[in-house]
Formats: sequence, structure tokens, C-alpha cells
Amino acid sequence: MRLDKSNRDNYASLFNMFQAWQQMSAKLEQGEITNEEYDQWRYNYPELDNSHHWAKAPSKALSDFLVSELKKEK
Repeated sequence: MRLDKSNRDNYASLFNMFQAWQQMSAKLEQGEITNEEYDQWRYNYPELDNSHHWAKAPSKALSDFLVSELKKEK
């Protein structure tokens, strides 16, 4: 599987997700976590993922509104 680097935003997001899954898989293989812990993590991904700080992006409408308000203040 290869990630398309031409879309930087999608590439970065997918890369981080794949990296999180690889890290948890490695922990399982090395005996750092149990099968049950791994299953709990993967069934609840990304809520239980602590390898990255995920944030939900605002909608385009909200983002455009905030930018327009900031411009008005200047």
C-alpha cells in the first residue's frame, strides 16, 4: 500500500493514522500490551489513541466566518 503524497493534508493525516496502528501492533508483538488491550484500542480508535493529539477541524463555513471576523477587527 502506498500513500499519495500529492495531497499533503490527506497524506499527513493517513500517515499519522498508519503510524499509530503500527506502534500499537509493535507493542502487542513485544508483549507490552495484551490482546485484550489491543482489541479495546482498535475497536475504539481514534478515541483511545494517545500517540497523537487529534482535533476535529471546523466546517468550511465556520472557518470562513472566523476569518472574516478577524479581518473586520484589523
